Amino acid sequence: QLQLVESGGGLVQPGGSLTLSCAASGFSLNNYAIGWFRQAPGKEREGLSCMSSSGRAINYADSVRGRFTISRDNLKNTMYLQMDSLKLEDTAVYFCAADYAPPSFGDALCEGDYRLRLGTYEYWGQGTQVTVSS
Repeated sequence: QLQLVESGGGLVQPGGSLTLSCAASGFSLNNYAIGWFRQAPGKEREGLSCMSSSGRAINYADSVRGRFTISRDNLKNTMYLQMDSLKLEDTAVYFCAADYAPPSFGDALCEGDYRLRLGTYEYWGQGTQVTVSS
């Protein structure tokens, strides 16, 4: 069974940091483009970041660029989202996602906004809550 499981969410003060993890099982992440999304109460799910399977292409939404860092460890079959300088408005449920796109597919889809859109991923995690509050 192909599965993504997030962990690492919690309560953090403004200005603080948090690292989310997303472990894949049932498939190998090294042939998948990966992404992170979030959904705040009453809002649509928002694409935050993507990384191509090769790791050469990385993109961020303007709302998190310079504060969040996406990464992957193919040996651990896990992706990460390092979140720094957290703000109140970062409070949301965070989701990881993956879509089959081996390195032979190229990096172009993660160089623009395509991989920040909801419909571009086949597999999703269940979500983990991040609350930024003083």
